[in-house]
Amino acid sequence: MSEQQQPATGPLVVVTGMTGAGRSTAAKELEDLGYYVVDNLPPSLLRDVVRLVDESQGAGQPIAVVVDVRSGSFFGSLQANLAQKATGRRATLVFLEATDDVLVRRQEAARRPHPLQGSGRLLDGLERERVVLADLRGEADLVIDTTALNVHQLTSRIREAFGSPDSTDLRIRVVSFGFKYGIPVDADYLADMRFLPNPHWIPELRPHTGRDHEVSEYVLSQPGAEEFLDGYLPVLTGVAEGYLREGKRFMRVAIGCTGGKHRSVAMTEEVTRRLVELGLQATATHRDLGRE
Repeated sequence: MSEQQQPATGPLVVVTGMTGAGRSTAAKELEDLGYYVVDNLPPSLLRDVVRLVDESQGAGQPIAVVVDVRSGSFFGSLQANLAQKATGRRATLVFLEATDDVLVRRQEAARRPHPLQGSGRLLDGLERERVVLADLRGEADLVIDTTALNVHQLTSRIREAFGSPDSTDLRIRVVSFGFKYGIPVDADYLADMRFLPNPHWIPELRPHTGRDHEVSEYVLSQPGAEEFLDGYLPVLTGVAEGYLREGKRFMRVAIGCTGGKHRSVAMTEEVTRRLVELGLQATATHRDLGRE
């Protein structure tokens, strides 16, 4: 069979990350999306699983594997086994994480010890796990911070990312946030809108949000706003082109202001609108809207 006649291979999604961050939830959603899911797979067996699924289900069958520190000494071989030449498929590495306090609370609620805890505290296990996973997090195609996500929100994120497995387009998520609630740890690029006047101090605008026309018009008409957009959009589009060349499918842009209600929301909506106008697949979300 010639190269042109070879059957198209389905996606391979590798889910990893911190214990308690939602790996099982992500795996269940991928299974619902039609993926053949294998949990707690030693990375050295990754090629064998892909080969067996190709033979039994066909090369187009989507595959998802969950790999974590339970794999012990096998874990270090994951990066080598993710190379396309090793599996014959283009792999997407998904890393799930959350803050230590949230992970501790989830593990205590589940009444389960941490696999690296040993005779120490749960926090000791988490600290060891972060060290083991540090390099993988840096290589991940998609990092999802589940600290503030419930089960339904996490499944929505997974469905949004992998619900159309045949798509090879870059997916850009533009998220607004408030600095007083913390910077999104899973952002690839971050912009600060606190250089613009704050509508919070205008009584007639304070009750509204950046999604309302009067606030958006005010924010975007301020000195520096248009200049920011004119400079930032070419940066994002240039990075997007580079991501596509490197085979990356996900890009997360965070835009912040003090409380995540006015300036960041208005700018997030506008940046997303302009990215879509340029033909890119972009969606806007507002992490802290309604939180105050």
